[in-house]
Amino acid sequence: MWLRAQHHPQAAARASGTGLSGGLFLAEGELVLGELLRSRHEVVSVLVASNKIERVSPLLAGLRPETPVFVGSPGMIERIVGYDLHRGVLGCGRACPPPPLSDVLRGAKMLVVLENLANHDNVGGVFRCVRAMAGKAGAVLLTRGCCDPLYRRALRVSIGHALHVPWTWLEDWPGDLDRIAGAGFEVLALAPGAKAEEIGRIARPQRFCLLAGAEGPGLSRSALKRAGRVVRIGMDAAVDSLNVTVSVGVALHALRPAVE
Repeated sequence: MWLRAQHHPQAAARASGTGLSGGLFLAEGELVLGELLRSRHEVVSVLVASNKIERVSPLLAGLRPETPVFVGSPGMIERIVGYDLHRGVLGCGRACPPPPLSDVLRGAKMLVVLENLANHDNVGGVFRCVRAMAGKAGAVLLTRGCCDPLYRRALRVSIGHALHVPWTWLEDWPGDLDRIAGAGFEVLALAPGAKAEEIGRIARPQRFCLLAGAEGPGLSRSALKRAGRVVRIGMDAAVDSLNVTVSVGVALHALRPAVE
């Protein structure tokens, strides 16, 4: 029962949370487990299918000696977990608490703020974009309407990069935008529309905060009102918008020279 509770994705908690209690989360697959091992988060245990143990043995050599590694037949793994997206390799991690907002603002040059983005694929994709485009200069801030970036699906889509990108929750929304602007970040709201400035034509700020909303509703009026500028991605007239992950990636690439 302990093993099942550690590694089963339906082990309680709210739908937008990690799916596990006590700060635990699942790292699905060899690539994500590798990122977990290279991160600051604790590895609680590892579950490996018997036909994969030889392949992942070099990776497991990086574990602490006291970290348990459970090996089972592929059929047993399937019964425990209930799906096969992990390809026979799962890690159970314990997350470090998110840092206070002040620490994130102090250490970043580029921020992405996600407003009510509840889609796990999109949240995970944004974290992957932030690490690719900003590296150590990037961070992500999330309103409480967002899903947890360490939820198993979001973490898998991020390829584990959500374990490295600094992030925290915004507890005073949209008031925290005033605090972000006061810390020296130019607040840019990413939104379609003829009145928005094309992002490729603006002067690249040294420190910026890019706001992105959920697909469909987009950013709230209160968030748009607090933005210093509203920017858009230039595209063919036959297409009115892009997926939020793609939009964030394109926007960060356009602004990237300022944070290299």
